Amino acid sequence: MNAPEVAILGVTRVRPVATPGPDGEVVWRQMLPLSLSYDHRVVNGADAARFVKFIVECVASPYLFG
Repeated sequence: MNAPEVAILGVTRVRPVATPGPDGEVVWRQMLPLSLSYDHRVVNGADAARFVKFIVECVASPYLFG
């Protein structure tokens, strides 16, 4: 990070990942890895976790943007 930046959100490409389904079968899901790096002197860890959770909810439910 460069001053005055306090956080960087890393987003990589979506990729298919095998996950267990409700009946034990393999279900392929699209996964979007996220990574948040932040300056702990400026950003509280709990606030950073809430921010990442908010981003995940927005990506999972794009209708929330409208």
